[in-house]
Amino acid sequence: MSDSTFTYDQDEKVLCFHGPLIYEAKILDRTIQHDDPTMKGPLYYVHYKGWNKKWDEWVDDTRILSWNEENLALQQRTEEFYTKKKPTMTKKSTIISDTSRKRSREELEKEKDKMEYINKPEIRLDLPEALKCQLVDDWENITKNQQLVPLPREPTVTQILAQYKQYRMEKKSGKEWNAELMDEVIEGLCMYFNKALGTMLLYQFERQQYSDIRRKNSSKDMADIYGAEHLLRLYVQLPNLIAHTSMDESTVVVLAEYLADILKYIQKMQKQFFVTEYQNASPSYVSLVNGN
Repeated sequence: MSDSTFTYDQDEKVLCFHGPLIYEAKILDRTIQHDDPTMKGPLYYVHYKGWNKKWDEWVDDTRILSWNEENLALQQRTEEFYTKKKPTMTKKSTIISDTSRKRSREELEKEKDKMEYINKPEIRLDLPEALKCQLVDDWENITKNQQLVPLPREPTVTQILAQYKQYRMEKKSGKEWNAELMDEVIEGLCMYFNKALGTMLLYQFERQQYSDIRRKNSSKDMADIYGAEHLLRLYVQLPNLIAHTSMDESTVVVLAEYLADILKYIQKMQKQFFVTEYQNASPSYVSLVNGN
């Protein structure tokens, strides 16, 4: 089997999503899956550092991230975003006796997360190749070329989703789409976007721009300022965010259908929705970001 088939190498140290969080992992084995319709293509058998080997599992490459500074920063942001939601433990509850297994509070929290996550229905959103390329270009423009998405965007996330609803309701197709359900999905997407943008969807180079935008638009939702570039980044995170909700399997199936249809519409309107030229950051901005 050619190594060109795989994105990651055996024994490579990587980062891997488990639930909404990202953990250090090592690839123990690789294979190609043809028979399972839910997990086709290259699969990787990973071991999470510091975890019992019973948690070793096969994952596809949508859950794996390369070990680099950008992804380590993403790991930190997702952990900060998620742990802020957890209730503060009392001092008494954090005491672990010397005769116990001497696990840290973090390890106990991770095991709790794993037990909760293991029975959650999974949602799979396959990004078309054209949109994957869009994500790569987006990453290169910002992290390598030190450019920015010009803000505010036109159309905004809110406008894109409103246009999608109008398109879907007017478009004749063999399937009947429920307008109320569609409104719920769109509202949920905007909510996720507004909550996740500042903690999960930004590259380090964009954080100063985000701070400036928030300061100047304190009364506005970020979904009314940002556009398709950052909405697409949210789609990458959605399976892991949704996996940690209380939705049952039937709800997740319906939700996935609507989310996938929105994604198809974004691909259809790719040339109209995505910025064609990124904005060169000013020398003063670059200096501020670099702490000079």
